[in-house]
Amino acid sequence: MTGQDWMEKDFYAELGVPKDADDAAIKKAYRKLARTYHPDQNQGDEKAEARFKAIGEAYAVLSDAEQRRQYDAVRAMAGGARFSAGPGGGGGAGGFEDILGAMFGGGGAGPRVRYAQTGPRPGQGGAGFEDILGSMFGGGGAPAGFRAPERGADVQATTTLPFRTALEGATVDLTVDGRKLTARIPAGVNDGQKIRLRGKGRPGAGGGEAGDLLITVHVTEHPVFALDGSDVRLTLPVTFPEAALGATVEVPTPSGETVRMKLPAGTPSGKVLRAKGRGAHTARGTGDLLVTVEVVVPQKLSKSAKDALDAFAAASDGTDPRADLTERAKG
Repeated sequence: MTGQDWMEKDFYAELGVPKDADDAAIKKAYRKLARTYHPDQNQGDEKAEARFKAIGEAYAVLSDAEQRRQYDAVRAMAGGARFSAGPGGGGGAGGFEDILGAMFGGGGAGPRVRYAQTGPRPGQGGAGFEDILGSMFGGGGAPAGFRAPERGADVQATTTLPFRTALEGATVDLTVDGRKLTARIPAGVNDGQKIRLRGKGRPGAGGGEAGDLLITVHVTEHPVFALDGSDVRLTLPVTFPEAALGATVEVPTPSGETVRMKLPAGTPSGKVLRAKGRGAHTARGTGDLLVTVEVVVPQKLSKSAKDALDAFAAASDGTDPRADLTERAKG
């Protein structure tokens, strides 16, 4: 950013604060605007991205006491000083002394001003006179000490939770970059899901905001249940008579209770039954328990069971469930 930018840009208006705003007001205004126009909240919005950068530039200057003093001085000069080659030069009433007066609070520099001063006096901070003028007229680049705000880097972390802990949510302790952090994992988190904690990453530079902490959650397998979003899935083994004739069966739930579910007559293997509200309780709502029916074929049959199945086969109507399979396979 050049000194010309300082003359043309109103950083106070950019942040929506008065010129006499204190540091706390400036910081509060910046944080509010940064949240509104942050690229993560405005994916693909070029106008929002440009506004976010402009807000950062304004805050970088106004949050630094020395840069703010220089900026105010430059803006004061730009507010009415006119340049002339000297008395009678046709440049109007204002001249070089007007600029010095605007900078240093006097009514004009007078004959004792040392125009060759190139830096601060011993013991003083900040840029010298020529630093400021060089910045104004394009010769000095960015003002002394200027640093555009930079967002801090995101940090990656992982944690592993038992199934029931992931179902109910938990608070976990992590060590990231040598820092000990406590993170809240919401209920119903799925295996491989990433949790973003804003502002918990590495610090920003030049007044920029901190990065985020991205936690990848791994969930250990459960012998019966599996999370699917906010729903919980379960495979329910049933006998052939139960599937063919229908039955009412007891089904376990993640809470440790059981529910009675009606199995309609003629239920095929793979059919999904639903128990409403028996899934994970998340911020988005409560999921369901999804029960997939699996008809179990016995590996061994007693003689009486085999005779009964033979009788069943003989009594059936002879319909072949694979009658059109070969033809459909050719399509």
